[in-house]
Amino acid sequence: MQYRELSVPGAFEITPKQFGDPRGLFLEAFTARAFEDAVGHSFDLQQANCSVSAAGVLRGIHFADVPPGQAKYVQCLRGAVLDVVVDLRVGSPTFGRWDGVLLDDTDRRAIYLSEGLGHAFLSLEDHSTVMYFCSAGYAPEREHGIHPLDEQIGIEWPATARDGSPLTPLLSEKDDKAPTLEEAGRQGLLPSMESVGDFLATRR
Repeated sequence: MQYRELSVPGAFEITPKQFGDPRGLFLEAFTARAFEDAVGHSFDLQQANCSVSAAGVLRGIHFADVPPGQAKYVQCLRGAVLDVVVDLRVGSPTFGRWDGVLLDDTDRRAIYLSEGLGHAFLSLEDHSTVMYFCSAGYAPEREHGIHPLDEQIGIEWPATARDGSPLTPLLSEKDDKAPTLEEAGRQGLLPSMESVGDFLATRR
């Protein structure tokens, strides 16, 4: 299992080693020791979510108040998605930067994003199935969103699906009404780099 830190500190791409034979294949989707060695702390699993999306469905950008925030370990079990992490930590040298990883049922990579980072993904195929492990349970009063098409962030979402057909982003009503990064900052919704650092220090 290989870990590669993305251009947004605190986010990692995880590439598993797959063992295949005529019966199928096997891989380790998560190992605690490899995670701790790469990230520097343990992963406290509190909730596991699964979503199934048609091609073109765009979910996010979602984040939670820190503390406690909500770190996520994300995999695509079927289909393909472009999974994106956005640095929303006010005071971070990479504030507003995004990076993405293709998660699919071929390479079977995963992505980990720490507390204070935003998460979004675009489904590139019908029935794309995403499983994500969360470090905190869902608490609607602490959950927030940024519009995934915010031009200030400038995420380069794919315009074509896995089969080459054109994609039109389909957002939920809640995500479509989400504020821009600038608006969220004015509203005081964004976590600070200091608060995230203080919280993570308690987990090491």
